[in-house]
Amino acid sequence: MNTELLGVIATYLLTLVIAIPLGRYLAKVFAGEKVWTDFLKPLEAGIFKLSGINTKEEMNWKQAMKALLTINLVWLIYGFFVLIYQDKLPLNPDGNPGMSPDLSFNTIISFVVNCNLQHYSGESGVTYLTQHFVLMFLQFVSTATGIAASVIFFKAFRDRTTERLGNFWEFFVKSITRLLLPLSLLVGLILAFNGTPTSYEGKDQYISVQGDTVNVSRGPAAGFIAIKHLGTNGGGWFGANSTHPLENPNYLTGVVELVSQCIIPFALVITFGYFIRRRKLSWMIFGVMTIGMLLLLIPMLQSELGGNPALAKMGISQQTGAMEGKEVRFGPAISAYWSTMTTIISTGSVNNMHDSTMPMSGTWQLLGMMINSFFGGCGVGLLNYFVYLIIAVFISGLMVGRTPEFLGHKVEAREVKIAALIALLSPFLILAGTAVASYVFTTHGEAAWAVQPKSWLNNPGFHGFSEMLYEITSSNANNGSGFEGLADNNVFWNVSTGIVLMFGRFLPIIGPIAIAGLLGAKKYIPESAGTLKTDTLTFSLMTLAVIIVLNALSYFPALTLGPLAEYFTMLK
Repeated sequence: MNTELLGVIATYLLTLVIAIPLGRYLAKVFAGEKVWTDFLKPLEAGIFKLSGINTKEEMNWKQAMKALLTINLVWLIYGFFVLIYQDKLPLNPDGNPGMSPDLSFNTIISFVVNCNLQHYSGESGVTYLTQHFVLMFLQFVSTATGIAASVIFFKAFRDRTTERLGNFWEFFVKSITRLLLPLSLLVGLILAFNGTPTSYEGKDQYISVQGDTVNVSRGPAAGFIAIKHLGTNGGGWFGANSTHPLENPNYLTGVVELVSQCIIPFALVITFGYFIRRRKLSWMIFGVMTIGMLLLLIPMLQSELGGNPALAKMGISQQTGAMEGKEVRFGPAISAYWSTMTTIISTGSVNNMHDSTMPMSGTWQLLGMMINSFFGGCGVGLLNYFVYLIIAVFISGLMVGRTPEFLGHKVEAREVKIAALIALLSPFLILAGTAVASYVFTTHGEAAWAVQPKSWLNNPGFHGFSEMLYEITSSNANNGSGFEGLADNNVFWNVSTGIVLMFGRFLPIIGPIAIAGLLGAKKYIPESAGTLKTDTLTFSLMTLAVIIVLNALSYFPALTLGPLAEYFTMLK
């Protein structure tokens, strides 16, 4: 077997070895059971006392969502002004300028919503102060927000009938103290000992082989990069992200970063089953997500390892695969695996240039973000999957002529309507956003948007459409990766993607939490011989079918205009 493929398999198996016990550990942490990290309780108690929080006061789903939205608004306002005035603040040894209001608007929303869509270059666009005390801070708290929301969701199904879903602030703080900080410290140390910089000094200089003087940015990057992956954030300290040799020095750090971005989304599916005492259900969900991952990964590997047929026709050997845009240190196989995981996990970090991947690879990357429920981001991936699950319950109930039920609670019109609205939200944001961008590009030649739309695209035709489709899709999925042929730092893209970022983050959290809260408050109905069981292979395949059919109907026309058209044109 190709040694590159062995690296992919070994990385995935290592992820599972860590994620499964981590899932069990998190179930105990959030259930209040004894765990080895209980020595942190005095620290947490001090935080709660200082903040005036009584963790014994449990919230209903509305109170939890109010707390979530309020604190996110505070972070947004704080970060917006710091980014604008960062040039007047300390820890700026390279003299980087302050951001324009539209770029600050886009950047702060992007980091608040766990997307990290960067319309600036990391080493030249922000200072050390904003990298640490705004952006890295948000990478911790935005991740903790998603995890806390998922635990609120779990609580709705732990007890038979309840409106008391725990305390959002308790889950939020524990997500940081018991999970994110310890793991970030470990990953940061691994990166630092392998060459990732950790100092606060400015640019360094060296003389290249050609005799040129080269300025190299550095800074305290290791901790930032650790949480960017663990929290499925994805924002790069350097503009080139994990293709940069200081952000990802060698194959070992590449594996560590890949494992880091997958372990929490994997683990939270396991946590769900242990927390609500329905392990079989969580394993069935995990199985569907794994099948979905493989349906995207296998053709991605085939596409990237197969090379470019256009070059093959010219007599150029393609034994090394499609190497354009890839790091020669890593090769196309691990890059294909990274691209798949970073788009389905919604991390958005890259160890290769997605804009340079083969057209069909672009299709699989886009689909991973459009579906956005095969593991997904920390906590929110499971919430997205739950929307499809409720639709599958509703359809299955109609097929067998029974009132749909989920875990002993009747699924009625109100819950189905919420699920349908959330399921339709992503196609609306993606397709409408791309349509508006295409209209502006084709009809406005002047600089009405602070840059001439005709200069947006370095690649005309089908690939140019794919670049715009990818940008909106990445924003809606809170992913952050991009087809970087697109010139996106202008008023149109900063504002439009900022709006998509907000709706794409918060409504898919509020909707599933509302459904769970409504179901949890209903009278529990014991299972009977006629109960539709949701932890069976049959129902799991039904849910997978719903995911595939709904997304195919929603997105196939847009994919046809972009990467599919480019693929068939290349063959011709």
